[in-house]
Amino acid sequence: MTAEYREQILNNYLRVLQNVEEAAKNSGRNPEDIKLVVVTKKQPVEVVEAAYQCGMRRFGENYAEEGLIKINALNQMNDIEWHMIGHVQSRKARLVCENYQYVHSLDSKKLAEKLNTYCQQRKMKLPVLLEVNLSGEISKSGFRIAGISDKQELLNTIDKISTYEHIEIHGLMTMPPFSINPRDSIPCYDLIIELQKYLQINRPTINWKELSMGTSFDYQVAIEKGATIVRIGEAILGSRNK
Repeated sequence: MTAEYREQILNNYLRVLQNVEEAAKNSGRNPEDIKLVVVTKKQPVEVVEAAYQCGMRRFGENYAEEGLIKINALNQMNDIEWHMIGHVQSRKARLVCENYQYVHSLDSKKLAEKLNTYCQQRKMKLPVLLEVNLSGEISKSGFRIAGISDKQELLNTIDKISTYEHIEIHGLMTMPPFSINPRDSIPCYDLIIELQKYLQINRPTINWKELSMGTSFDYQVAIEKGATIVRIGEAILGSRNK
């Protein structure tokens, strides 16, 4: 990796941090309440290492096994926090528990049970977010919320998940429909805020604080609407390998 490329990553990072701070202040929020997860999907190890050298510590991966290559390569950097942000197949639950410190994409009781079992074996607790599919897109994972019956079913699922002692619900995650206009994400983000309030009222003993939403495309809008975690890749690391 050239020094120029590393410098570009640093400049991108600093610009994103500035944008996050401005978006937070413009919304009357404390910038320190917003966490940045740097998405390393399809990025080589040397790019992630450069990001670490530039001060980044939270990295997000979409595919458990692809992430494992980078996790193993950077295992001496013990202050890295690895986030699983993509769909997790049940058969990959052990791999996730062994290598990731946070899961954004819990989308079924079956996965919750598997994660709990493997976390119990490791004597650890894993923070998770419930992924919700508010756009109704078949291509997206997550609990679908289209009406009152879906909300009741979600409450029943939450009641079951909350009995597992080795995973902890910390909030919600969603992904809006693709658009060329960042503000097109607002209806989806309004829905997740509404759902968060509903869950805070109906399951008040659970911590619903975190909202993982917003990417390189629309993270400033997401912060404006209440995101506490933004997942940013290309805006910092540049175009990824296809």
